[in-house]
Amino acid sequence: MSVLLQAEGVGKSYSLRGERVDVLNDVELAVGAGQITALVGHSGSGKTTLLHILGLLTEPDRGRVLVDGTDMSGLADGALADVRRSRIGFVFQSYNLLPQHSALRNVVLPYVGRRGQGEDRAQRLLQRVGLSARARHAPGELSGGEQQRVALARALINDPPVVLADEPTGNLDEASEKVLLGLFRELADEGRAVVLVTHNTTVSAIADVVHRLDSGVLVTEGSAA
Repeated sequence: MSVLLQAEGVGKSYSLRGERVDVLNDVELAVGAGQITALVGHSGSGKTTLLHILGLLTEPDRGRVLVDGTDMSGLADGALADVRRSRIGFVFQSYNLLPQHSALRNVVLPYVGRRGQGEDRAQRLLQRVGLSARARHAPGELSGGEQQRVALARALINDPPVVLADEPTGNLDEASEKVLLGLFRELADEGRAVVLVTHNTTVSAIADVVHRLDSGVLVTEGSAA
């Protein structure tokens, strides 16, 4: 198995009413190509914090994150942004679509390259997620499931080998959930590393590896290997 994303000794703490609260304690995680990895745990267990650290959106207090074997510690903001754009696709629970733009434009915005090429790729991605007919619609004209699929298409615009998703089915009905989980399975089968934060057992059931966060400690619950 090729490891695309790693956390080594990752720790994160916050101050709450003057007291230190350890959210993550010496987390060790290796995310493999061609696998769906689920991060589960109760609300407030640190799942989203860990996902943001893996996605280079939050810096750990301790430890390090490696992408393709390269240590991300100490990289300048611009260099981290370049890695995020080219290597990591992030799907947010709240979609984070720009309401003034069409679905197509939302997908194109992060593209690194010529706009025309980006629009062609965005059209193909919207077709892949079943939304080619909705490309010119604004987010407010789309259902929650459709908005989440637009967000997934946007995450894929630069063809990243790693896809991270925070509670991707949290706001979806059963039919939309099934479609989205099928898409994540396809991405893993293509050789990408997919990491899903979830409290939904239907989501964790499709994962190849399940890790649980409890009191800041990451424990492996199950593996298809």
